[in-house]
Order: sequence, then C-alpha cells, then structure tokens
Amino acid sequence: MPTNGSSHRSKPGHATAPACTMVIFGARGDLTKRLLFPSLYNLVEMSLLDEDFKVEGIDIAESDDAAWRKGLGDTIDSFADDPDAEFHPDHIDSDAWDWLMSRATYQRGDVTDAKTFDALAERLKDRSAIFYLAVSSRFFWPIIERLGAAGLLEEPDGAFRRLVIEKPFGHDLASARELNTKILSVAQEAQVFRIDHFMGKEPVQSILAMRFANRLFEPIWRSEHIERVEITAAETIGIESRGHFYEATGALRDMVPNHLFQLLCMAAMDPPSSLDPDAVRSEKTRLLSAVAPLGKDDVVFGQYEAGTVDGKAVPGYRDEADVAADSRTETYVAARLMINNWRWAGTPFLLRTGKRLAARRTEIVVHLRPAPFALFPNTPQRTDSASRIIFSIDPKHGIEIAFDVKQPGPDVTLAPAATWFSFDKGFDRSPTVGYEALLYDCMLGDATLFQRADTIEAAWRIVDPVLNHAQDAVPAFYEAGGDGPDDWTWTPLKSVAPSDEPS
Repeated sequence: MPTNGSSHRSKPGHATAPACTMVIFGARGDLTKRLLFPSLYNLVEMSLLDEDFKVEGIDIAESDDAAWRKGLGDTIDSFADDPDAEFHPDHIDSDAWDWLMSRATYQRGDVTDAKTFDALAERLKDRSAIFYLAVSSRFFWPIIERLGAAGLLEEPDGAFRRLVIEKPFGHDLASARELNTKILSVAQEAQVFRIDHFMGKEPVQSILAMRFANRLFEPIWRSEHIERVEITAAETIGIESRGHFYEATGALRDMVPNHLFQLLCMAAMDPPSSLDPDAVRSEKTRLLSAVAPLGKDDVVFGQYEAGTVDGKAVPGYRDEADVAADSRTETYVAARLMINNWRWAGTPFLLRTGKRLAARRTEIVVHLRPAPFALFPNTPQRTDSASRIIFSIDPKHGIEIAFDVKQPGPDVTLAPAATWFSFDKGFDRSPTVGYEALLYDCMLGDATLFQRADTIEAAWRIVDPVLNHAQDAVPAFYEAGGDGPDDWTWTPLKSVAPSDEPS
C-alpha cells in the first residue's frame, strides 16, 4: 500500500475492506474506464483496499495486461487534464496508481462460452470474489447462469461471492420479475447487489441524516406542512452517440424507475427502525408500494428539437445518428405521483428528467405550505410559499433553505431570503465519481445502498401502466436549451442555489 503522505491514511472509523478479487465483465468498456477504476484508485488513496486485493478484467477483445493497463492509465490521466470531467483530480498519484495496476490483470473471454468460466474458477480457487457486470443488460443472465453452472457462486468456507448488477434491471415489471427469479435460482439474495450510482453521491446519502437526525425538520416532513415536492434530473447534453440504445429505451425507462425513484425514497420514506441494511431497504420498498400506479394523465412526454445550448447550436433528436426520422421516443418525461399513506396523502411528488435542457441540475425541492393566515397586508397575496428546502445533488452539492424576512424600510413588507450550505466548502473533499462508497460497501457486504428484488419490482409496478403510452403517444416537442414542455408548476432550472454562495 502506498505510504508517501497523509493522503494515504484511512479515515477514522473506516476499516480496510477484506481481501478479494474483483472480476469485471466488460473490462474494456466505458463504465470500467470512466467510473470503476477512478473509484478503485480513490479507495487506494484512502487505504481502504487490502494488500491482497486483485482486479481481473474479462472482455472479448484481444489484449494483454500491459495494453489494458496502458488504456486505463491514459484514461485516468486525461481526467486530470479535463476540468469538465466527472472525475477531475489535480494530479494522479503514481504510487497509488502503480499499486492498483500491479494487481490488475486481463483475460480475453467470451461470456457465452462455458470454458471462460471454468478457467475463471481455476484461477480464483477459494478466493472471495465480486463479479461486476459492466456489460449490456442482455448479457446479465447469460453471465450469471454460467457463473452458477461453474460453481462460482458457491461460497467457500470463510469466503464470499457477490454479484454487482448495473441498470437497467429489466425493461418492465414482467421482465424484472423474470430476471429476479432466474438470478435467485442460482444465487442468494444476500449475494446480489443491484447498483444505482445515484446512491453513491454524498448529498443523496445526507438526505436521511438531515431528515432523521434533526428535530428542526422531521416534525414538518409530512403533507400538513409540505405542499409539493419536485425531483429533477436535468441534463444539457443530448444522447451522445447512443441512438440505438436510446431509441429502445427512452427517458422514462432510463431514469425514472431507478435514479428518480431512489431520490423519491430518500425524500419520502418513513424512518427505519435502525440503520440495518434490510431495515432501510424495507422502508424504501414500503414507500414505493404505497405509490399509486401512473395513468396517462399523470405523465408528460417530450422530445427535443434543434436549439441552442450554452451558446452552441445543437440538432434535434430526430436528426441524431441512429434515430428514426419519425421517432416518438421521449427525451423528456414529467410524472405526477401520489403516495397513498398517512404521511403524504394529498401532497403531489413531481418528477422530471430530460436531455438538452436549460441547465444541468439534479435536485429535490421541497415546497412548504404558506402560512394559514396572511398577517402582513403589504405583501401581495400568493398561493405559493417562498419557504422551501432544496437538496442540490449535481453539479452543486449542498442544501438551501429559503424563507421570508422583513424588507428593510418603514413598511412591513416581506422579501425572500436564503441560507446555503455547501458540502464542498464545509468538508474536505477529494474528487470522486460516486462509486467509491458502493464498491467499498459491496466488499464489506453492506447492502444498504443497493436495491432488493422486491424494491425493483415495486418501482416497475408504478411505471408499467404507461410504458406503452410512452411508445404510442406523440411527444410534446421542446426547443433544446429550454425548460422542456409545458406541464406543471416547477422551480425554474436556472433558479436554485444562490450564485454568490458564502465562502
């Protein structure tokens, strides 16, 4: 383990993860290069990986250890030179990177060939292992089935075997149930880690701490005091040369039953009885089970046309590569959810996500109800309240609380004010991509931040009734660089945290 400097000392309360081999299927793919290895590098920097940690990459392409390592090194070096990269360190610590690369090996392997898995079993022997499926979803079951057939999911004495499965987990309720049934025929639920990288983001994990550790918030966290909740994941980018994928998927499947519903759970779930993984995940499932299934009047679909984003002209979705000229695929979706339980009856949750919008923004905006009596006559009567709590997840990381104050002067007139907490300024932070906590927890066997089978199915149950509607409906067209189609009342995308954040 590298030791040149304090940056390589683990944080108090953080134990080194147990020794294991991380087997990455899809070793030459984008996910592996952009997210997994930067995260592993950060775990090395924090001294959270065991001396006997190993990585084995498997992919169909002809390559060897040296060529694979060079490709990974070139990619991570490029991040240090790119201020707009998701992972942007000041520099790459050569000792930490060399430590990781010395434990990284590459094997050419066809995941449809049983010999690939027999050879893997011979190399692993009785070691603990994590099998990371960084591949297209069509390969999930073929790989898992062959892992089971080769005995690789059987746990030797004192060792563990775990599966990490990326999204999309199914493409509707029936396919998600079928995939869960197949996986659980060869593995135990405790071995399956269904990953959603949104849950690795520190501002997302902090939502529960803010809600349940502070008397200031929990008493008002219910329909009597909260008028509506907006959850937004907006992007300025388009489909980025992924026409084939996006045509078959669309914004609804791509974002709502996974990323946005995870944010919904953090914002709306009841307090768990403890921080035990199953206690937390059971509350999430209970929350999703109380959400009414969506109907066609509860959703708005949109598709971007040509426009201007950040001063640059961009094409419309139908003009993108590998997109049909008459495509009805939605690049924007807004949904209005109602939660049928005691806490939230009558409070709508508005979810929206889209591409080519006015600003990149992931946030949760909690609108408090106005005071029951208009005590201040000089203030214009309004139906909405200035009081709100905003959880900013990306690109800013913080919490804003907005409220009214008296405007200075002889008249009693209200004026809006806000206080802002920045995670980046409040804590020492190193560049992360959000996978660090997830990989570390998987090594420890802590499934708190991962989804259970019943949670996945509860999420698909909500959107299943409108999946066909998304394919059949003509989307509302919106100009790239705008706020999307007209639907419900939203906080404008460019109006969130104060621009002059306090230092």
